[in-house]
Amino acid sequence: MRAAADRKAGAEPFPWETVMHVGLCLLRLPPEVFWRLTPAEFSAMAGGMRPRSPEIRRDGLEALMRRFPD
Repeated sequence: MRAAADRKAGAEPFPWETVMHVGLCLLRLPPEVFWRLTPAEFSAMAGGMRPRSPEIRRDGLEALMRRFPD
């Protein structure tokens, strides 16, 4: 009953299909290794801990538009 209530409250189901595709197909992990990973280990292997470039904010976009007005 609780799982159904969580879905109604806007909780998204865990994306097992995507996670399994990344782990087993893209990373080519053996199943026994895949199923023993912690979420943090999997995230690191899938690129979740790489540095991200800062997103452009509104003022940055406006400055670029002034500089390159094409």
